[in-house]
Amino acid sequence: MVRRNPERRAALLDAAIDVLANEGARGLTFRAVDQQAGVPVGTASNYFASRDEILKHAGERVYERLVDDAVIADGLTGSRDRARVTELMHELVERVAAFPTGFLALLELRLEATRRPELRAVLTRRIRADVDFNVAYHEKSGLPGDGTMVVLLWLALNWLIMERLTLPDLFTDEQRRDLVTALVDRLLAGQPALPPG
Repeated sequence: MVRRNPERRAALLDAAIDVLANEGARGLTFRAVDQQAGVPVGTASNYFASRDEILKHAGERVYERLVDDAVIADGLTGSRDRARVTELMHELVERVAAFPTGFLALLELRLEATRRPELRAVLTRRIRADVDFNVAYHEKSGLPGDGTMVVLLWLALNWLIMERLTLPDLFTDEQRRDLVTALVDRLLAGQPALPPG
């Protein structure tokens, strides 16, 4: 029988994210999730029918935890210029890097998806939705740049965050900030620094 307590289910998925980040996909077992969540042995198996199901839902849970409605609303305020895009990208890098287990768990899930077509389909759908949301959000915002710029930023910043979390001594904080600023400046080259009017 599958249990339906949404708070307990979320806590188990949060524990699965921690296990993925700390132990890798091979370390993700029902017992490891139970132990990480601090619940009795057998709890995770009451909520998830299989390990594959935990893997699929853990990816969704990472995105649930990253979405912040206040941050999304804040992105639609302020100036509509290149400096605002730069500021938002710096904030994005900091917000994602502040949830390192989520990002590292997603890396583990992506690697696991190379061997599991069903997980690949779930992640592809979820990440495609994230990219599409970001492009539409940017277009709605009135900020400079187009959908291609958003995708290029998404690709580059994901790799920069990965470097920060996996090889933190590769670049200094100042170098990372400079790289984000340079990335926005180069992608928006030729566009006015300030909005018209």
